[in-house]
Amino acid sequence: MATAIASSSSSLIFFSTSLSSYSLSPLQRISLSSTSHHSLSSSLSISPSFLALSAKSPRRAVSSFSPSFAVRAEKKNVLVVNTNSGGHAVIGFYFAKELLAAGHGVTILTVGEEGSDKMKKPPFNRFSEIVGAGGKTVWGEPADIGKVLEGATFDVVLDNNGKDLDTVRPVADWAKSSGVKQFLFISSAGIYKPTDEPPHVEGDTVKADAGHVGVEKYISETFGNWASFRPQYMIGSGNNKDCEEWFFDRIVRGRPVLIPGSGMQLTNIAHVRDLSSMLTLAVEKPEAASGNIFNCVSDRAVTLDGMAKLCAQAAGLPVEIVHYDPKAVGIDAKKAFPFRNMHFYAEPRAAKEILGWTGTTNLTVDLKERFDEYVKIGRDKKEIKFETDDKILAALKVPVAV
Repeated sequence: MATAIASSSSSLIFFSTSLSSYSLSPLQRISLSSTSHHSLSSSLSISPSFLALSAKSPRRAVSSFSPSFAVRAEKKNVLVVNTNSGGHAVIGFYFAKELLAAGHGVTILTVGEEGSDKMKKPPFNRFSEIVGAGGKTVWGEPADIGKVLEGATFDVVLDNNGKDLDTVRPVADWAKSSGVKQFLFISSAGIYKPTDEPPHVEGDTVKADAGHVGVEKYISETFGNWASFRPQYMIGSGNNKDCEEWFFDRIVRGRPVLIPGSGMQLTNIAHVRDLSSMLTLAVEKPEAASGNIFNCVSDRAVTLDGMAKLCAQAAGLPVEIVHYDPKAVGIDAKKAFPFRNMHFYAEPRAAKEILGWTGTTNLTVDLKERFDEYVKIGRDKKEIKFETDDKILAALKVPVAV
């Protein structure tokens, strides 16, 4: 609980009595100054003594320091190097739109060619929204980034494309040589090693051979100001990787939803706007974000059965859930189901503590919005084959809906 006292000099004094499981000093002084209500150059000076998560710290351990840094909501010029496939492409799309709305300059460099078939799919076929808001869109290869951008300069670069150092190094090296002030990287929560003590928190052990780990190490050694973000599963308009759609496809057709295991496995599903807002805070609070790793996820977990039920609720239809043992039916669960067949969820502790981030994901509301769009684009009428589902059902001797 925090109590704020304001004075005519625009200073705020916060008396913090408690905050989750972390201990803050009893007094945090925050001084704000602004030349105008709408100015982007207003400044914020913070001198608290608090505990912050360290990317190198052991699990749940924190290190104490007393920073004094200035957070300036000044206009930045941001480059987003965006993947042309997979679920992460939508992160760059939302991030660009949020930055533009806040008055920043944005260029999106999408890997590949503008005329490719991939660009006919979301979110790429909605890039006119970025251009209409004042952003720029270009296409090319990361290895040719210097030629593609023709000497353009940026304050911030987000690499939302590379999964290994070979792919990211050309972007990072160019950014360093170009005088980029802040380098951000979209990593993955999938690099955490399985744990008997979920959820995953920043500082948990990661897989040493994971490509993202090598990238995080390299940028930490290359840039004075860097941060890495580890997303998990996400939903949101413009996503081109099935998540909620997998459930909708079966529910609207009256088919069973086949879930491996007990269905009580916990996972994390965030709306992409929450990932975007976390990234935007890092841009606007560069000194706070610097040198940190952030789990870029929702602040609530959901069971696999729970996801099926929430999707059915959004569709206003009943759902039949059928559980199965992948080994017993001879099916690879990775190919039959969109989520991991295990407890796999992370918590955004660092973002809350360091950036002051607040999540807004509400699956009940967000999935209803997603179902409305699902129907609007006609996917509920699309012919879909369920061959893998049918094999599982045949092995279980469950009749198939026709």
